[in-house]
This record gives sequence, C-alpha cells and structure tokens, in this order.
Amino acid sequence: MRSILAASLLAAVASLPLAAQSATSCDRACLAGVMTAYLDSLVAHDPSKAPLAANARFTEDAKELRVGDGLWRTASKLRPFRADFLDVATGTAATHAVVEENGMPVLLAARLKVDGRRITEVETIVVRSREEGALFAPEALAQPSPAMVKAPPGSARMSRDAMAEMALRYPGGLKVGSFEKSDVPFAPDAYRLENGVRMAGPGCTFRPPSCENMRAQQLPTLAGIVAHVVAVDEENGTVLLWMDFGPGSLPGPPGAAPRSLVTFEAFKVYGGQVHAVEAVFEGMPPNTPSGWR
Repeated sequence: MRSILAASLLAAVASLPLAAQSATSCDRACLAGVMTAYLDSLVAHDPSKAPLAANARFTEDAKELRVGDGLWRTASKLRPFRADFLDVATGTAATHAVVEENGMPVLLAARLKVDGRRITEVETIVVRSREEGALFAPEALAQPSPAMVKAPPGSARMSRDAMAEMALRYPGGLKVGSFEKSDVPFAPDAYRLENGVRMAGPGCTFRPPSCENMRAQQLPTLAGIVAHVVAVDEENGTVLLWMDFGPGSLPGPPGAAPRSLVTFEAFKVYGGQVHAVEAVFEGMPPNTPSGWR
C-alpha cells in the first residue's frame, strides 16, 4: 500500500513544469535575502524594495492580483516568528511568518520563485481569523520552533528524493485514513502545529491523549486530497508541500458554501523519520488551483 501511494504522489511531483525544476544561481544566503527583502517590502507598502522581475506574477489566497495589492497594502509589522524553506536546486524561497495588520496578527505562508536573483512568482496564503482558517492561534507563534529551524547533523541528512517520498507519505495517509497504512515514520517526539495550534504529539490539544501518538491518531479519509512538493531544503532537513485536502475536509454550517482546507505544510525529515509538521492553512472553495505554474 505504501509503495503504491508513494509512487502515485511522486509521479504527480515529477509532472511539474520544467520551469519549476530548473536550477538557479541564487544560493541559500541569496534566497534568504530575497525573502527578507520581500517581507520588508510588505511593511513598507513598496514592491520596489523587493527584487521583482518586470513580469512577476502574484497570487494571494489563489487569486491573481496586481503587484502591490493584497498584503502589500495592509501589512504594518513583521513579528519574530519566521521559518524559511530554501531550495537552491529549484530557486524556491518559502516561509511561514506572522505579520501584523493594524496591530492584529495574521498568518502568512509565501512561496517565491527566484530566477536570476529576481522574483518571478509570489504565491501566498494569508489567514486573518478562525473563520478563514478553522484554527487560528498566531499569538502562540512567538518564535520559530527550534525543531523546525535547527539543521540536522550531517550524518542524518537524506537525499532530496528520499525526503520528498517520506513527506508525501503524509497526504498518502490522509488519502486512506491512516498514517500506519501509508507508513509515516514519525519520531517519538514528533508534533504537528496547525495555524499555531498544537494538534498532535506531546502536549497536543485535539482529543488528548489519543492525539499524542501521531502514527496511530484517528484520521478522516480524504480520498480527494492532492499534493505537490514546493521545496526540499536538504541542509535544513525540511520539505514543504502544497496540499488541497479536498471535499469533506472543512465541514461548515448547513447551507454554507463548501470549502476545502488548502495549506503550505512543512515537514522536518531526517534520519529516516518525520520529526515535526507545521502548517499554515485556510478554507478555500473546492478545487481551488494553487498559484504554481
């Protein structure tokens, strides 16, 4: 079962456009600097402060907007929480961050496509409330989680393909309603944060104590889930996936328009285990495409 699920999901990743798999001349420090410039440009309300290509494409919550609109108009401050996912091989800089609008925190997930040290694509999810995200606890994200941002020892690092395959077992488990069936090898202290809420692992809040064992945790069966790899950060041991959980993933009140959970979800993967999972997600209309080309 695991090999079939992994093969099908990896096939989907392999079908990504060649532009998404191309190399870049921007190293890790460069990618991190590009992300910093982008975030600074948000609070400055000035896209020219970011190294944007002339034809840069920008989406917020899967809607294509004019560069300078959306969060560029409203962001007022960057809070300390920021976790970057840097993929030199594909020229991808991505982040989970907390930003303020008029003194109120919002959750931001962003993916930048960097080509020739210029940003050609900006894809973002911005979560402003529990109504938008189902879960919403930005105040719990005071600093980046050490488990997510600390680089693993060199001896525990894995190849790109092995990291991606292991992370993709997670949506594979959601597809069949069991992380045991998809053989996700969670570390004993593995945890999952969803919009700042600790939903699984030690100290979890979702039906404890059953949520403490992530591998055995009861799951919904989300047969319509789709996923693709956004970034593989081999040095930091992280994989970032974009996922649409599909029909039934976000039940609402009677008569409400259906929504699906859409997420940029990060996985700490090294030493043959998944050590941490952190997600920023939002409810969106079913079958909403990502901004990925």
